Amino acid sequence: MGDTRPVYQRIADDLREQIDEGTYAVGARIPSRAELKRTYTASDQTVDRAVRVLKAAGYATGRFGRGVFVSDRVPLGVLVRSTDSVDSPLAARISVDGANVPEEGREPHLVWEATSTTTVAPPGIADRLRIRPGDPVMCTQYEYLADRQPLQLATSWEPLALTEGTDVVHPERGPYGRRGVRGRFAAIGIRVVVAKEVVASRPATSPEAEALGCCPGQCVTSVERTHYDERDRPVETSDTVIRGDRWRLEYAISFGC
Repeated sequence: MGDTRPVYQRIADDLREQIDEGTYAVGARIPSRAELKRTYTASDQTVDRAVRVLKAAGYATGRFGRGVFVSDRVPLGVLVRSTDSVDSPLAARISVDGANVPEEGREPHLVWEATSTTTVAPPGIADRLRIRPGDPVMCTQYEYLADRQPLQLATSWEPLALTEGTDVVHPERGPYGRRGVRGRFAAIGIRVVVAKEVVASRPATSPEAEALGCCPGQCVTSVERTHYDERDRPVETSDTVIRGDRWRLEYAISFGC
């Protein structure tokens, strides 16, 4: 029985196989559009679609005016998730894979920038916070770097009905800045007792791809997290995004006696 795959898929699969086998090493330039057209007797549109599939899978990266090159897909390491990291967009610890261990075996140097703005809750966020669409929220956007390389993006939303006029209205500023959700809300008498996370994968948007150093459409891992107080009231919700091809998530699951 003949190969029933669409031509663009066959081209993408063949290139992936050659990359996996080492025919094209990391950093090598893959054949040009003209070369692929001749090899596969394909049109411009078919070849371009195959290359887009390759980029979206994390196998290749385009360089303006120079061509398309094989990407480094070796995982950089693991973001270790624990109760210490539940109330912060940043993992409690980063475990770096052997080949990527920084000098002297140290963990990567982590820095982040955060910008908070007052806005209104879009419908999806309002559902997660159990408030009405259009209700005021504090939105904080985070960008994390590990040794000056993009690590992850995060956006957090908190209902201003809970924090407005208090010392914790700005998550990263004031006397309780950078103390995490639990520490900040405890300062205003709200006890955060549980967080729920939903982990998924999806294509990167163009702004996410630019910030994370990948291609639009490439697979990213997203973590949707919501914190609840002892009344089961959502007090904060966030979305965190990392490159799915470079970082893994590790969770410790403890079993009670």
